[in-house]
Amino acid sequence: MNDNKVILAYSGGLDTSIILHWLLAKKYEVIAYIANVGQEDDFDAAREKALKIGASKVYIEDLREEFVTDYIFPVFKANAIYEGSYLLGTSIARPIIAKKQIEIAEKEDAMYVAHGATGKGNDQVRFELSYYALNPNIKIISPWKTREFLDQFTGRSDMIAYAEKHGIPISSTPKKPYSEDDNLLHISHEAGILEDPAAEASEDVYCKTTSPENAPDKPTKIAITFKNGVPVEVKDLNSGRTETKPLDLFLFLNELGSTNGIGRLDMVENRFVGIKSRGIYETPGGTILHIAHKDIEGIAMDREVMRLRNMLVEKFSEIVYNGFWFSPEMDFLMAAINTSQDVIDGTVYMKLYKGNAYVIGRESDSSLYDQDLSSMDIEGGFNQEDSRGFIKINAIRLMAHNKIMKKKKKNFHQS
Repeated sequence: MNDNKVILAYSGGLDTSIILHWLLAKKYEVIAYIANVGQEDDFDAAREKALKIGASKVYIEDLREEFVTDYIFPVFKANAIYEGSYLLGTSIARPIIAKKQIEIAEKEDAMYVAHGATGKGNDQVRFELSYYALNPNIKIISPWKTREFLDQFTGRSDMIAYAEKHGIPISSTPKKPYSEDDNLLHISHEAGILEDPAAEASEDVYCKTTSPENAPDKPTKIAITFKNGVPVEVKDLNSGRTETKPLDLFLFLNELGSTNGIGRLDMVENRFVGIKSRGIYETPGGTILHIAHKDIEGIAMDREVMRLRNMLVEKFSEIVYNGFWFSPEMDFLMAAINTSQDVIDGTVYMKLYKGNAYVIGRESDSSLYDQDLSSMDIEGGFNQEDSRGFIKINAIRLMAHNKIMKKKKKNFHQS
């Protein structure tokens, strides 16, 4: 094994470009690894930049299809949502990026992997837990937890100055001093001018969604068809356009959501390391998919299965958010989630309009909904007289509690 070779997760942005140069200055051989998870980057330009800085080799890996089928869809089957709002856009991307990085390290016989995640954030945990789970013998270089690096770079201004000194081209400037993470599922905006939680983000922060105020005045009607809880078809009922392949389908959902101003979120969340952070997210296609999937479950999922699955959602979401994708608890929960989706088949009809995605109908061959049984006008085989006994049975504990409380209150007044 080469004890001087590092596989660096490289984005072409400010942090990883500085880190690439810094590692070279410390006499490491650096191989840059660029993971294409759907971010809108110029990968050829990033390759040339890494080589210009001094990388010995550059890997560009197109992970988009696998990202959709093996990470995004499984998480959406679980209805995973962190702290009631966040659809885990960054969290879901980290394990697939780490997985390929470890594969490259093994291929290149490299002893080290490195990343540009800070020591205050979640990504350091997600990357490093994944590295160790996949290769317990790997060694990790994490500059933002290295004293020498921290002393040299106390903030982004120091990094910008360093880049200018060494002729490293950068996209982060004092005019746009916040951090962004982009992938197929979402884009996040954090840090810099956004760190004031009371300050409204200006419109120029958003780049993946149209402002709801400027979205089309006519709603878009769509149909999303599921099989075993996974979307297998998206159809624009206005234009007739239909997509069925996983990647094309998800890209189409993003396009529909973006056009209609869907998926914006501004929240303060709790990082795994214990720090609160303000994040602004744009998740256009994911927001539509989340709403549609929850709805099709309403008609096709057994009540008790749903109750049990819902008990798992918060824990499942924490596991994803905190970086434990490659863990025994994730294997256990994912098996349960997959079982819960065995009959989640059908089509959900939706309207997309000025920032809103709402359901207008659904149908399913595995529907548990009985129109006659639910009807107020048709008896449908349901003997309403039976409800009297049902209510009395459920009232037994209420009557017993009331009796005890009256007795307790009486004894209190007598004393």
